[in-house]
Amino acid sequence: MHGGAFGKAGTLYCLFHPIAGIQVHSARWSERSQHKVCFWEYNEATSIPALCYSSFVKLQRVRRQLPPGPIPLPILGTLIQLNFQFNCDLLMKMAKIHGNVFTLWFGWAPVIVLNGYQAVKDGMTTHPEDVSGRLVSPFFRAMAKGKGIMLATGHTWKQQRRFALKTLRNLGLGKRGLEHRVQEEARYLVEFFASMKENPLDPSFPLVHSVSNVICAVVFGHRFSREDETFRELIRATERLFKFGGSFIHHLYEIFPWLMCRLPGPHKKALSCYDVLSSFTRREIRNHKESEIPDEPQDFIDFYLAHIEKSKDEPRSTYNEENMVYSINDLFLGGSETTSTTLNWGLIYMVANPDIQEKVQKELDAVLGPSQLICYEDRRKLPYTNAVVHEIQRFSNIISVGMPRVCVRNTTLLGFPLKKGSIVLPNIASSLYDPEHWETPRQFNPGHFLDKDGNFVSQEAFLPFSIGHRVCLGEHLARTELFIFFANLLRAFTFRLPEGVTKINTEPILGGTLQPHPYKVCAIPR
Repeated sequence: MHGGAFGKAGTLYCLFHPIAGIQVHSARWSERSQHKVCFWEYNEATSIPALCYSSFVKLQRVRRQLPPGPIPLPILGTLIQLNFQFNCDLLMKMAKIHGNVFTLWFGWAPVIVLNGYQAVKDGMTTHPEDVSGRLVSPFFRAMAKGKGIMLATGHTWKQQRRFALKTLRNLGLGKRGLEHRVQEEARYLVEFFASMKENPLDPSFPLVHSVSNVICAVVFGHRFSREDETFRELIRATERLFKFGGSFIHHLYEIFPWLMCRLPGPHKKALSCYDVLSSFTRREIRNHKESEIPDEPQDFIDFYLAHIEKSKDEPRSTYNEENMVYSINDLFLGGSETTSTTLNWGLIYMVANPDIQEKVQKELDAVLGPSQLICYEDRRKLPYTNAVVHEIQRFSNIISVGMPRVCVRNTTLLGFPLKKGSIVLPNIASSLYDPEHWETPRQFNPGHFLDKDGNFVSQEAFLPFSIGHRVCLGEHLARTELFIFFANLLRAFTFRLPEGVTKINTEPILGGTLQPHPYKVCAIPR
């Protein structure tokens, strides 16, 4: 649930980088301009070169009304300049040429990119309601059908998000009740690592299993054992889904959905992975409906079923079983993969920086007893540990670019007039790596969050959970999980590379989130 913890709301869940290859019919940025650019009368006397030239001229005319940017080509837009990838570093390089507000073209659709903390902040918070729409690209439309929280828009989004926030608070979000579940899962995780008896292990599954069980307890009312094969298959399906995001085939689907939906391939497998999650959720809902209804709701499903009944006579109600399924899917995806991936990066950075790992352990030993229950509130007494957790989030930057927004009305963005339907992309990575706000943006440096006296200091450019009306709704839970899991692991173990391994790969694998390369560590009890 980081950086969009619930989809790094962002994400999935901030889930993939779906912007690549957006179709103009998805953007609908300006029906009039779209009509001028996209359609022309075709007759037998019209040659293809003439059509290309005509469309190119019209494209340049429309381009003058927008922020500057690279010159787009008909059909492809600026995809060639982007090398058919959506890379945050390339966007930052483009900003040095065109300014911190510039326009890219995905096919016929213009996308306004915000680069750097100031542009991202001003663009997302000056008129936050104006840019609160969500762009649903062809693949995500096929996947979630515009339902739930993350990929919903308008009235549906407002109702589903408001209900989810209220219900999560009722279930203990921000309170000790939910924190207790995190502490319990942290204890199980420490016990599992100890059972490995210093043997090399891949920590990815135990991490995602423990983090997922927190959101499962909230949504389904119970946890799942590590041996539960159905749950393991669910985890594998979500991992495959995230790996598909941002892939070449994913880009092709976004550019040519009318063709790709008719062809076999990895995109079909990715959609079937999402169906695995939906089937799992429907089964849990069915079990709840078949059980005796408790006097007091115990989990998210109980609350939602009760609200469906309560609001059944309201004509504008969007509370139904379909939206419940997709809302739960959003909560699960956002509440599992992003946080566990961040913890994965945390272990890598500790192995790569043993001096930092040792300093965290010394602080934990000095402040906490060996068996003392670690609470989120303890972060105030552990400034260095808190700074390291924040730096893990900043430096790993797992969501990378962020999710695109859509203008829900005509507005002005940083001096540029934008029409209703315009696509706006806040480059979150550019804020996390902004040299004007970070002393060593490309180095892992916990000092970014410490003053000269060693006290923790917040940084305004720290935006891993996004900003504005689409900020991650699970931010508090994600922060709690990251601190408690990380502090428990570092208090119990020293993490080292297996014997004979001298280096660990710290470069990310591009996907729905920035994943570390597979690795193994040894957890040495302290």
